[in-house]
Formats: sequence, C-alpha cells, structure tokens
Amino acid sequence: MTDDDLTAAAQTVDAAGAVVERATAHLAALAEVDGRISVSRLDEHQVLAYDLAHAASAVAAARVMLDYATLGDLEADIARAFIADAAADLGAKLIGREGEWGTDSTELAASVPFISAYRDPVFLAGLADRLVGFGTGPAHLSDDFELVQETFHRFAEDKIRPVAEHVHRDNTDIPESVIGGLAEIGGFGLSVPEEFGGFAAGGESDYMGMVVATEELSWGSLGVGGSLITRPEILTRALVKGGTEEQKQRWLPDLASGVKMAGVMVTEPDYGSDVAGVKVTANPVEGGYAINGVKTWCTFAGRANLLMLLVRTDPDRSAGHRGLSMFVVEKESAPGHSFAFAQDGGGTMEGRAIDTLGYRGMHSYEVAFSDWFVPADNLVGLEAGLGRGFYLQMAGFENGRLQTAARAVGLMQAAYEAALTYAQERTVFGRPEFDYQLTKVKLARMAVLIQAGRQFAYAVARMMANGEGVLEASMVKAYVCRSAEWVTREAMQIHGGMGYAEEFAVSRYFVDARVLSIFEGADETLCLRVIARRLAEQALEATPA
Repeated sequence: MTDDDLTAAAQTVDAAGAVVERATAHLAALAEVDGRISVSRLDEHQVLAYDLAHAASAVAAARVMLDYATLGDLEADIARAFIADAAADLGAKLIGREGEWGTDSTELAASVPFISAYRDPVFLAGLADRLVGFGTGPAHLSDDFELVQETFHRFAEDKIRPVAEHVHRDNTDIPESVIGGLAEIGGFGLSVPEEFGGFAAGGESDYMGMVVATEELSWGSLGVGGSLITRPEILTRALVKGGTEEQKQRWLPDLASGVKMAGVMVTEPDYGSDVAGVKVTANPVEGGYAINGVKTWCTFAGRANLLMLLVRTDPDRSAGHRGLSMFVVEKESAPGHSFAFAQDGGGTMEGRAIDTLGYRGMHSYEVAFSDWFVPADNLVGLEAGLGRGFYLQMAGFENGRLQTAARAVGLMQAAYEAALTYAQERTVFGRPEFDYQLTKVKLARMAVLIQAGRQFAYAVARMMANGEGVLEASMVKAYVCRSAEWVTREAMQIHGGMGYAEEFAVSRYFVDARVLSIFEGADETLCLRVIARRLAEQALEATPA
C-alpha cells in the first residue's frame, strides 16, 4: 500500500469514527439523567443504539485492519476492501436518520472516492482472483501459534470432520473418540494454570492460543468441536477468580485432563440475558444447600460431570444480582437426550435436550431441580462466595464472547472454502461459476470479512491479556457473528440447489451460524445493554462538567 493509499484509508476510518463519536455523544445527551446514563431513556432510542453499536464495532475492526494493511500488498487490498465496505455500511445506516443520529451523511463525503474505488466490482473480482491459493489471506501468526493452528487444524480434519455430518443429521452425542483425542492434545488445559496441570502461564499466549484453537475446531464443526473447550474454560476462569485453593486443587486438574467435562447453567425459562432475575434457589440445609427450580439452555449438561450453577442464595429478590452465588454440582455423565437422577434424601435432577435447528452434538438441556442436595464445600469461594456468583460468572464468561467470535471465524472459513471449491468445479452456462463477476465479488467480500474478523479477534485477545478489551470483546462478538450469517448464506447460495441439500456441508454451516448471534449474549442485548450503554457512558465521562 502506498503512502497515499494508506492516508486515504486512515482518513476514511477517521471520518467514520468521527460520525460514530458524534452520534454517541448525541445518544449520551438523549439518555442522560442527573449525570448518569438512564437505561430507560436509552431504550427510547433503541434503533439508534443498536445501529451505533454495530457501527462502532465496524470502526474498531477497521482500525485493526489499518495495521494489517502495512504487512503486504495482498493484505493492503483486503484491508482497503474492508474499510470501504464498513464505511459504506455506515452511510447506509445514516442516510434518512440523520436527525436521530445527530449528524449527517456529508461527514463521509470526502471518503466517497476511496469507498468507490475499493467497492468497485472490478477491484473486488480481481481480489478474488488474487486470493486463489492464499485462502482468505495471511494470518501473520508467530511460529508458536502457527504450531497451535496446525495441531488443532489437523485434529479437526482427522477426527471432527469425519463424524460432523453424522452427528448433525442424526442429532447424536459427540463421540468419545473426539473428546478423548482433544484431551490428548491438551485442548481442555489451555486456560487452566500450569500449577493445576494446564498450560496457562498468565500471558498473551493464553488468550491467543484459545482463539487460534477455537477457530480451527470450529472449522471442523461448530457443534462437534467449536464449543468443546469453551465450557471447561468458563468454569476454570470462575474457579481461578473466586474458588478456594482446595477447590482449585479438587477440580482444575480433572478439567485440564478431560477426566471431568463441564456444563454451564445460568439461563432460566423467564430470564436469559437478564441474569439479575435468576429465580432458581439454593436454601441452606444441614451440611449444604437444597437446589430448587429450572434452568434452560444448559449446553452439554448431559455429558458433563461438573455443572457451573448460578443460583439465588439471598431470598430478598430486591438484592438482584448481589443475591446470587455459584455452585459446582457434581453428577454422573449421561449420554443421550435425557437424564434423571435421584438422591437418597429425595432430591431429584431431571434434564431433557431441547431440539435445535443446528449446533447439534453437545445438546442444550432444560434441567429441573427439586430439593437437590449440594454440599456446602461446593459453594465456590465457600462463605466468602455468597453473593459473588454474578461476578464469578462474569469472570467465567470474560473470554466467552471473544471465543464466540473465533468460532464464527472458523465457521466462515469452512463456508468460504466450500463455496470457492464448488464455484471452481461447477459449470454454469458453459463456464465455471467462479468465472462470473458476481461470484467473484461475493467470494472476495467473504474473504475480507473473515480476515477482518480474525485480525480483530487477535487484537482483542492481546488487549484482554493486558487486562483490557472487555468492551471490545463484546464488539468483536457482535460484529463477526452477524457477518457469519451473511457469509454462510452466500456460500450456500453459490451452491445453488445443492446448497439446500443436506449432503453438502454448507447447509449445516448455514444453520449452525444462526446460533452465533444468540448465545454468549444475544445480539440485541449485547448491543443495547453492553456496547451502546458503555459507549454512551464513556461519552458522558468525557463531557466537560
């Protein structure tokens, strides 16, 4: 990329960033009450807040791509295409709603020549040609992380892909050979500290290693491989944050080795992202607590041996999230789509799998507890953990959104590769489908979105390793997961009628992608309650008194 090109790209990003900044200040002014952001006032402008959250996320990704642009000519073209695409998308959000945004589309006027040049179908078709043989562009990983990538890619190719279609079509359990094989290569110990038998050393490598491994496992299959290492990581981070030394010694080595598998129970039938409303209770009884209530969307709860359970220990519901605590519930592994356990004292735990459109293999359960006894020793943090469940859950989920972005990247990569191969092999009207401009432009945009998502995830991983990036983790999750829906849809479309046939994996990629904007924080909740709210708070903090 020439200096002029780099300057034009940077000016476009700055112009888009200025629009977002002014709109954020406008939103903050609309939602401010007594010097603070009012959620109810914010909710009066949900459309603005939602679009602004996605626009801010795109700008953050574009800034990352400015750095990527300096790494080579191909990288520069990918970056320019992404920045032009993101700026054009911002313009589409803005036009006709300038009053609501508190700005106008002329803010981007100076960037129109850049946007036009790098959204030009001729340029994008040429980019698709250049990418043949180069995937979606160089990732620029260090040697150590390239080794991680190769290890998990090989495992996904050899162990996950051969069973992925069977698991999806028949809605079967994940084969034990996959679980055991992943344990052998250390997949379950990536976030467990070294002193407890894992590989986490407390630096950047912990986050980057998890992102790289997750992408490759998801390339194999989102349902069979993409989330297998997520649940152990969530429980591990919660235990590291708030568990006693004895609890860490008791559970972490088994999590690292794969001897014990983890499930997570947070959501309830009436409370999804609104965790403060949790109703499942843990009441003190002799020697421990009695659990009563129903949890839902408990992924992997049947196969799991350890369940991370968020419950209400304070009967005063006005305490909200401050009345929640976390337990580790131990249980036997239960194959299939249902389970039922009974204790000598009369307690019961019953679960049934919820049939889903995609993302099959791990199974998500609804689980009912009736006077289920849990020893006091299983309260994370013991007495000091009472009322800290929400905070421990947040620590556990800290990396979950970043991981979900990596899952989306892996799934998109698989869809792109399938679409490219099919387009090269399929003849339409006497020519390979790949020879048509529309096909090339679609494939180019796929590659651009994938590489931007990948580089954004890498950047957030580095930030989180330094104790930062919590907001950016939400941004990368929101932006990349929505991109995955478009990429898999277009990959399916390139397959034509065969894309709708289950014999082609691309149909599975399409239905699997749909869950990404729902779990680990539904897109709307993430944008309104986390991203837009925090951006507005930052804007208010920056306003002179």
